[in-house]
Amino acid sequence: MEPDEPDRPGGKARTDGSLPPGGLLDLLSVSAVVLDTNGRIVFWSPQANDVFGYTAEEALGRYAARLLVREEHADVVSRLFAEVMGTGASWAGAFPIRHKDGSTRLVEFRNMRLQDDLGDVYALGIAADQVTLQGIEAQLALSDRLVSQSPIGVAFFDTELRYLMVNPALERINGIPAADHIGRRPRDIHPAAGIDTIESALRQVLLTGTPLIDQYVVGRTRADLDHDHAWSVSYYRLEGANGRVLGVANSVVDVSGRHRATLEADRARRRLSLIAEASARVGTTLDVEETARELAQVAVPDLADLAAVDVLDAVLAFRRTTGSHEGPELFRALAVAGAHPTEALDAADAVGDLAAYGPDRLITQCVHTGQPVVVAHAGPDDLLRIAPDADAAHAFARAGVHSYLAVPLIAHHEVLGAFDLMRTRNPLPFDDDDVILAGELAARAAVAIDNARWYQSVRNSAETLQRSLLPGRLPALAGLEVASYYQPAQASSEIGGDWYDVIPLTGDKTALVVGDVMGSGIDAAAAMGRLRTATCAYAGLDLAPDQVLHHLDKITSGLEHYIATCLYAIYDPHRHRCDIANAGHLPPALVRAGQPPELLDLPTGAPLGVGGVPFSTESFALHPGDRLVLYTDGLVETRHHAIDERLETLLRSLGEAHRPLQETCQWLLDALRHPDDHDDVALLIAQAGPLPATGRKATA
Repeated sequence: MEPDEPDRPGGKARTDGSLPPGGLLDLLSVSAVVLDTNGRIVFWSPQANDVFGYTAEEALGRYAARLLVREEHADVVSRLFAEVMGTGASWAGAFPIRHKDGSTRLVEFRNMRLQDDLGDVYALGIAADQVTLQGIEAQLALSDRLVSQSPIGVAFFDTELRYLMVNPALERINGIPAADHIGRRPRDIHPAAGIDTIESALRQVLLTGTPLIDQYVVGRTRADLDHDHAWSVSYYRLEGANGRVLGVANSVVDVSGRHRATLEADRARRRLSLIAEASARVGTTLDVEETARELAQVAVPDLADLAAVDVLDAVLAFRRTTGSHEGPELFRALAVAGAHPTEALDAADAVGDLAAYGPDRLITQCVHTGQPVVVAHAGPDDLLRIAPDADAAHAFARAGVHSYLAVPLIAHHEVLGAFDLMRTRNPLPFDDDDVILAGELAARAAVAIDNARWYQSVRNSAETLQRSLLPGRLPALAGLEVASYYQPAQASSEIGGDWYDVIPLTGDKTALVVGDVMGSGIDAAAAMGRLRTATCAYAGLDLAPDQVLHHLDKITSGLEHYIATCLYAIYDPHRHRCDIANAGHLPPALVRAGQPPELLDLPTGAPLGVGGVPFSTESFALHPGDRLVLYTDGLVETRHHAIDERLETLLRSLGEAHRPLQETCQWLLDALRHPDDHDDVALLIAQAGPLPATGRKATA
């Protein structure tokens, strides 16, 4: 081995604060050896044992050249020693020395002249094993390159959480030069949002030594104050070779792309979830207003902060014509829903209100074109075209309405109205994805609304027909007080079968009739009307109840696909007797004064229209104060209870406190009917009374 050429002083010391004083020297095991002017060893540090292999006892007092230098290098050593001692110039470089074990090793030296207070001079040699030194230098160089060239942001903080080092990647992430970080804390560098969490994490790691890995941080830096970014941040404590805590470091990886992809995936999941929820929640009933309310409620808060459903009044009235439309439109507000209390809710059209909007209004443009209308960033002029009036526009502005979307409600190629959406607290403007989602919700709801309006039209027609075929004001009767009640079915398809009638006969007698055509809809209502008309005609012939049913049976047989049940009774107030015949109907209830209610034990008979089965007339007494209750099956039948159980419930209800007849009708309906029961009900209650001394006593 040959000694290196001497290096002169002047190299720059490291000032990045990456190692504490003594840390690197300890790691290198730097030794010190002092020679007198004759070259004898007079001082020997403990670390010299590791570098040269000799103990102090073995080295002190001996000539260094003879102990540590091979013969072929003796002249070079003498020349360098004389130069240092003569001129006072220092020398640095690598030199081969002889180790105690006989091997030759390269040692890095820094040699300089010393002078004591007596003027004596000495030579100081500071030495370190070159292999060890080169390893440390390689590690330091590699660490420096890894940090400075890494695409990952890296920072090192002291124990007071002040920046000591920032690499270029973090410099770019933070948008601040590296030099401007040094000596400052994170809260001095970053915007205020979330900085307490960051500094708390740094303190926790500094205190416990437990790293925090892959902490998800979303926010903004001075590099881009207008957009959110996401970073994966890890925190770990740094310690020196001697275990001394140097500070804490963090690494920052920009994962904004992954963050946006996650947000988009989450948004897609929420869209699918919202569509699934809408499929389950919208259109649960055949009611236009309820369907509109379900649509508005499902849109908040996931899609909008405020939602409204406005349907063209002409569509609801079936006056809308096909083709293009221009000019103003008349809307009826069917539903309004808000994600939170807001002034905008009060400013919107109230449910049920009619509002006329000109062709310049955005909602009118939406229904005229059949296309969505989007205002991503709504300004004052836009709000004037969105709100009902100028005052409402100001209220919308105060409420923070900043984005608007209207999509048409289209079913079977007909525009029914518009689905209006606004955002206040949600900071994002409506975008193309929102338009697609709102359009999907509107399309599903429009079909349900269209079905509901047609359903209600058919229901109204059937109910109108049904009521027109029932008796109006009950006639005045002798010795008999009657009360009646008819309640339509909840579904239009169920309307049409039930009827009742009260027919005055000669001799102060009265015919009481209750029947049920087994069918539904307008056809069943028409069949019921024919049977009622025939019943009135046969009643005028003064026939017995079984004979009336016999003739009605023949008529019903001629009605295609229909059969009917019927109770026909004749009450004679002079004899206080009632004659009755049954054609497959539920038994009437008899309530005698002071006695528990009972069901009359009558031959059931066959329904009308079966044919070939005779009917029979039964008689029973009906004294003043006694009540006869005739009803159709819709009063007592349910899908979840046995009929015997329900008939017992009817008798218990009749046995409770005595009420006027009309109140008793309502009482029975409240006690026995459920709002969701899908059948209509005809109820007729007759109470016998005394005959007036002169003629008939009229009661309604």
